Amino acid sequence: MRTITVPMKLIDLQNDGFHLLVEIVVFGQKLLAVVDTGASRSVFDKGFIKEHINVTETEESHATTLFSTTSTLQATIPLVKLGRLSIKDYYAVALDLTGVNQTYESFGHPPIVAIVGSDIFLKYQATINFKRLKLYLYED
Repeated sequence: MRTITVPMKLIDLQNDGFHLLVEIVVFGQKLLAVVDTGASRSVFDKGFIKEHINVTETEESHATTLFSTTSTLQATIPLVKLGRLSIKDYYAVALDLTGVNQTYESFGHPPIVAIVGSDIFLKYQATINFKRLKLYLYED
């Protein structure tokens, strides 16, 4: 089993908590994503996906969060890289992350394009070391 170590960055949400960010590579671009162990699956920003893939938005597919329900996009991303981990043909769900990015901007933080969730963490048996700010993934 191969261990993949991914550095994380801790950002302060103005004394109201913290978020962990990781660098991902999608469509050949290095971008940031939130590490969210409470997210049942990973999601990408709807606008970002629309810029790179021809998709049809459906009102039948909805994602429900604690705060709202919204329509989603579904698309297959040819390659997602998280550290040295390469995930081919990742079946992605996309939500509007504009609100998250507006909040980040107001706190002086960079924008994100995705939230990495438990679908990836479970599949790759993830562990997080908060002291070292490292995400460990394990690939067979």
